Amino acid sequence: MVAFETDQPQNLLVVRYVGSVRPDETERGAQEVPAAISKLRSGFRLLADLTDLQSMDVACAPHIEQVMDLCNEKGVSMVVRVIPDPTRDIGMQIMSLFHYGGHVQIVTCETLSEAQEILRSDTP
Repeated sequence: MVAFETDQPQNLLVVRYVGSVRPDETERGAQEVPAAISKLRSGFRLLADLTDLQSMDVACAPHIEQVMDLCNEKGVSMVVRVIPDPTRDIGMQIMSLFHYGGHVQIVTCETLSEAQEILRSDTP
């Protein structure tokens, strides 16, 4: 499952990857992102939570890259990822090099509480 939510007061887009994620789920999620981002101001932050991810089909990558490109176009300023196990980094680090501008701060955390602390200290 892929779930998106927005927190307008915090100017934050949250994406959670749960269980075994399939390409149709990431494609559907990529279609939801424009509406979610339209509620946020330029300079928004993105929290990508992979805490409950078990596996992801490699065919999901183009949809994730599409979301990265859209976020970059719409002015994302910070990406905070929760990747508790380095083997779950489904290539996000590499994709980020090609799909986010140099102005985007990228932070990887092991726990959601660590990520929330970083986001609290960077509240707009």
